[in-house]
Amino acid sequence: MSAADGGFVGDGGDAGDVGDVANVEWSSIPELVRSAAERYGEREAVVEGRTRVSYAGLGERVERAAAACMASGVEPGDRVAVWAPNTLDWIVSALGAVTAGAVLVPLNTRFKGTEAAYVLSRSRAKLLFITGTFLGTSYVASLRRADVDLPHLERVVVLADAAPDEYPTYRTWKDFLASGEVVSSADVRARAASVTGSSPSDIIFTSGTTGRPKGAVITHAQTLRGYAIWSELAGLREGDRYLIVNPFFHTFGYKAGIIACLMRGATMVPQPVFNVDTVLANIAAERISVLPGPPTLHQSLLDHPSRDAHDLSALRLVVTGAAVVPLRLVERLRSELHISTVLTAYGLSEASGIVTMCRRGDPPQTIASTSGRAIPGTEVRVLAAEPGTPGEILVRGFNVMRGYYEDPAGTAAAITPDGWLRTGDVGVLDEAGNLRITDRVKDMFIVGGFNAYPAEIEQLLGLHPDVADVAVIGVPDARLGEVGKAYTVRRPGSTLTSDDLIAWSRREMANYKVPRQVEFVSELPRNASGKVLKGELRARDR
Repeated sequence: MSAADGGFVGDGGDAGDVGDVANVEWSSIPELVRSAAERYGEREAVVEGRTRVSYAGLGERVERAAAACMASGVEPGDRVAVWAPNTLDWIVSALGAVTAGAVLVPLNTRFKGTEAAYVLSRSRAKLLFITGTFLGTSYVASLRRADVDLPHLERVVVLADAAPDEYPTYRTWKDFLASGEVVSSADVRARAASVTGSSPSDIIFTSGTTGRPKGAVITHAQTLRGYAIWSELAGLREGDRYLIVNPFFHTFGYKAGIIACLMRGATMVPQPVFNVDTVLANIAAERISVLPGPPTLHQSLLDHPSRDAHDLSALRLVVTGAAVVPLRLVERLRSELHISTVLTAYGLSEASGIVTMCRRGDPPQTIASTSGRAIPGTEVRVLAAEPGTPGEILVRGFNVMRGYYEDPAGTAAAITPDGWLRTGDVGVLDEAGNLRITDRVKDMFIVGGFNAYPAEIEQLLGLHPDVADVAVIGVPDARLGEVGKAYTVRRPGSTLTSDDLIAWSRREMANYKVPRQVEFVSELPRNASGKVLKGELRARDR
């Protein structure tokens, strides 16, 4: 369908292909949690090693965490951050904060201390839940080393058995929960009932072209409607056992994972780190039936030499997404693992994490070559000169963020006056309305499922005393899909090597941002206005 400005539009219709999910039965996430506890009762909600928690038990734990948040002074609308890997404690602390009326701010577990401190400062988080040691790193020590003033951060709860005695604002998870005993269940439920669909539920910080993270504000109603649709399109059902490898700090892990499972009564099996051996063991031991994740995950699974030693027969549903999903991958998942449903999807934080999705029954070619059609209640426009040619993707619908947190200028630049969100991605719409992602206006690339933003990486690399100028592009990688390559201009007299810069980067930024390749150049190609010509750099790399 041609748009008035020469673009082309596909829309999700009136929800007829997924039933009536425009009016979901819950008005807020706290109401969803309580409903799930009542509806699914003794069915397993979360499995973490030997710990098995029922839906009723999860509801009780969330209520205790909410009471502790209230006892700690959390008021409706306050921001509460979680900086931890996929665990039961993440689920309980996050849902507890939201039940107390707080706005959740998930932090990327790959962040270094200064990166986490920036988001905490920018969101003015009042309370932080932080893991103890993860992947050999003390997150508490990392945050303290950042040496950033955080006057709004009143309490830090360490999700461990010990907290630093020298900092009075830090306390253990156990002590934190005990502090909530002064708050009654009636008070918790009254607070939960005050949360409405229009209340902000979370702020997902995502880097933009400026290199500084921006916080997309999403409401309870947007989250609930979006993931009721996701659950229906995917075919998630009661009794499914869902291995959640996608990180909780991302909408794919939190909303297509935790929220979707709460809606359908599926069992959550969180996995803190992607390790294919652990994935295989979990699938077999827990009879996993649902395994969403980036193509890298599924490719690693298929190619593992010990795959046939594990019973993977319970797997029935895979949802993945990326600019490129090999047709061979879709075919192998179906033929070798006998997975009945393989779907692809496209979303971004500014659109509640969900924009388009394939439908069950779509042919493998459609699933591999496109990200499906607009979800119900959503329009997708491609600003192209003619049908079938690439253009910037715009989105309009219930899922578009309320705006960037306290950033009216950024919001105005991202959302047009008539409600279209500029995604910064480039794609093509086919005649059936299926969207194919072809490029990224913002030059973002995806490293093993993590979004990497060149402007942010360039800003960090520019802090190195021997770097005079730098430009980063994404280049193909057999294992991770894409990785960063830095074209770097040394300062005069510098003897900086590629190994030196990569080693420095590993100390200063999250691992997925670290360039895997460094090429030194005398100067970067620029146009008349001084902008780096990254197209020339990509051509040089090819």
